[in-house]
Amino acid sequence: MPAPRRYTTDAIVLSRFDYGEADRIMTLLTPGAGKIKAIAKGVRRQTSRIGGSVEPFAELRLLLAHGRTFDVVTQVEVIHPWLNLRDDLISFGTASYMAEMAERTQEERHVAESIYVLLKRGYELLDGGMIPTRVARWFEVHLADELGVRPEVDRCVECGRLLESDEHYRWVPPLGGVLCERCPGPPHNVAGLTLEALKLLKAYQRMDVEALAALRVRPEVELEVESAMRSFLAYSLDRQPRSLAFLDEVRSGERAGERASEQAATSMTVS
Repeated sequence: MPAPRRYTTDAIVLSRFDYGEADRIMTLLTPGAGKIKAIAKGVRRQTSRIGGSVEPFAELRLLLAHGRTFDVVTQVEVIHPWLNLRDDLISFGTASYMAEMAERTQEERHVAESIYVLLKRGYELLDGGMIPTRVARWFEVHLADELGVRPEVDRCVECGRLLESDEHYRWVPPLGGVLCERCPGPPHNVAGLTLEALKLLKAYQRMDVEALAALRVRPEVELEVESAMRSFLAYSLDRQPRSLAFLDEVRSGERAGERASEQAATSMTVS
């Protein structure tokens, strides 16, 4: 018996681009069908009923029809628009980064329920106001788990010895994690790792997200772990997400604005 031409699925919009005079092609992540391409015909016309619904990052319930090249969107229901994460540029940039990571690591038409649940939870956290950098690290660590490239943070990746709290560590992406001070390791792609950063990496692997949100961590340690996970994923997945350039630019602008405000406040106090 042939499969039905139409089907319904939940989906998160990972990316989209305009096509022709009024259409739009979207990359969607679905729990059962994985990553799929779909076309929303006439969606850019003012008379379209679904034009405002197919926004990036939104979770939708779609009625789709199988097509030769792209499946065709015939009906849209918005489940979660996650509007709050769009109001802040850093949250928006973080959502873009997470969507790109999900899109680039998934093959088309392969079941992706665990990745779907992970991305959905990440957007819920961003929309609820959790610190974007912490959401990003949580997402990275658990995405690595799902992809089977979990970094080793308990034992030396070279000799297998349990890491001790009073030694020096090195972060070695090509070897898959932390190297102890006794092993020489490779000459390249090696960075020092502090005890605080090692503990935070372990926390991301073991603690639930509510506990992570409540952690008090020095900004320098957060940045160290961010650098470690970025280098690890770039090596493991052999790719550098394009969205990071935008995210880093936004964060740099925000830090510059904070410094300017502090300098202005200092000047007023002196005067």
